[in-house]
Amino acid sequence: MTESVPSSGPPRLSIVVPVRNEAGNIAPLIRDIESACGDIAPFEVIYVDDGSSDGTAAALAELAAARPWLRIVRHAQSCGQSAAVRSGVRAAKAQIVATLDGDGQNDPSFLPAMLAQLEAAGPAIGLVQGQRVGRKDTGFKRLQSRIANKVRSAVLKDATRDTGCGLKCFRREVYLALPYFDALHRFMPALIVREGYAIAHHDVHDRQRLTGASNYGFFDRLWVGMLDLLGVWWLIRRRRRVPQIVAEVR
Repeated sequence: MTESVPSSGPPRLSIVVPVRNEAGNIAPLIRDIESACGDIAPFEVIYVDDGSSDGTAAALAELAAARPWLRIVRHAQSCGQSAAVRSGVRAAKAQIVATLDGDGQNDPSFLPAMLAQLEAAGPAIGLVQGQRVGRKDTGFKRLQSRIANKVRSAVLKDATRDTGCGLKCFRREVYLALPYFDALHRFMPALIVREGYAIAHHDVHDRQRLTGASNYGFFDRLWVGMLDLLGVWWLIRRRRRVPQIVAEVR
């Protein structure tokens, strides 16, 4: 399936995939996205190459030649996962954006259901957050994530079991209204609630990484993330009520 996005109108969904040195995972994941999202066409996929030094750029260029809906954004140097996601969302043409990690652990087959859930919920819902079941990470990484999630939930009270899951579906304008900082992607539920929107959850199955090793998120899962956690807590405490509906009366 290589149907292109019509140039006369925006796609229904923009799928943003941040990657750094994931050459071996590019082709399998793009094939999975093709297979999963055929029924929600038109869509676009935006790969954000975050300063890769391996064959990622070449793999993306080869696949994009036959796929008009595949777009490539490149950072000259690595700026981190949150920066890569933001670059992709800013480039997105659809009003609804989905994200997933580029290592293949996030299964794109859940994207159609998450999109349908967000569309059916109406404008009061700003985010559908994936929550992983059957984690395939190492025992140490699972422990690290479990502790971080418990601490975060106790402080922010965001009612989300797993904010680190890369599978997210959200409204583009809501995301762009959030205060930007490194590790933003790990605190989206709390910050979207801060903006006055509700969030929904969707259980998703985790998969084994296809090839290679993790390039993002080892140290910021717990200890470095504590500083970000305190910053988000401060932002929530300092929130002022912002009207969600503004009508021009004359």
